[in-house]
Amino acid sequence: MSKNRGRRNPVQKHRSGFVSILGRPNAGKSTLLNALIGAKVAIVADKPQTTRTLVQGVYTEPMAQIVFLDTPGIHDAQSLINKRMMLAVAEALEGRDLLLYVVDATREASEDDAKALEWVKRTKTRAIAVINKIDLLENHALVLPVIERHKALHDFIEYIPLSASAGDGVDELRKLIVRHLPPGPAYFPADYLTDQPERFLLAEIIREKVLHVTRQEVPHSVAVTIERWEDTPRVTKVDATIHVEREGQKPIIVGAGGSRLKEIGTQARIEAEALLGRKLFLQIYVRVSEKWRERDSFLDELDWRKQLGVAPREAIEPTGMKPEAAADAQEPSTQEAEAPEPEVQEPDAR
Repeated sequence: MSKNRGRRNPVQKHRSGFVSILGRPNAGKSTLLNALIGAKVAIVADKPQTTRTLVQGVYTEPMAQIVFLDTPGIHDAQSLINKRMMLAVAEALEGRDLLLYVVDATREASEDDAKALEWVKRTKTRAIAVINKIDLLENHALVLPVIERHKALHDFIEYIPLSASAGDGVDELRKLIVRHLPPGPAYFPADYLTDQPERFLLAEIIREKVLHVTRQEVPHSVAVTIERWEDTPRVTKVDATIHVEREGQKPIIVGAGGSRLKEIGTQARIEAEALLGRKLFLQIYVRVSEKWRERDSFLDELDWRKQLGVAPREAIEPTGMKPEAAADAQEPSTQEAEAPEPEVQEPDAR
């Protein structure tokens, strides 16, 4: 006879929900997203404001599904592109089941921390404080003052120290998230990772390689567009353009004899082929597009949601870091740079 006879074993219910990841710039939000879902869907770099739009990633296990939404870093917005980034953050706060507020454990406290937390306080959504980058602390005991400081600023439901880059504590955070989600169905198939189209993913991969290879002061001035995408039985042919704002920035991207541009293209092609599962024939050009960060039409071209006809929802930002209404800007001219030889990657003959 079973010892458990007469006891009722509760049936485990499937849990699911929507979780937004937010915090100040360069706190490690995109690295955390990639670690949580176990795949790279967001580019990463040690530059603030690498993430410019909302990035969705989905984690699925037999009895749970978490739909994550990575957001741009919270900052005072001055340019039109930065104002759009803050609108994206406000949108990500709507209809969430849980928030992850990511904190850089190595960063000194500042007034900007309190301003950023206003975004969390304005919602009624439960939030977990994720104290990231603890692997960079000389002593892990130094994380305790960081936790106490944030306890004084907001009533988080949990305080979790971890290292997203090393993976330490990520599994524990994922389990904790599942426990705090409501019972619900799976919203996406089990093998679904992201809603971003392939064109946008490739453009972001190229931009990431620009940031990694150049290591100079061009990250905020760089954008990437896909001009041509042609699928053939053997290979996908792609033309891409790297946009900079000033003529003097072009040599930083191109390098001596086109060497740096070739390195950018090679790294991007290798990663994109692994992601897409097919061969790429990639050509990359560099163009000077003056003041592109202040041009609505250009920013619309970068927004993959608008490319697909999905308009962002209207959103209201917390006071103190609210983007002001964008002034109408004149359309400056777009100037073609002196054409360097495009970086071309021939597919292996099959």
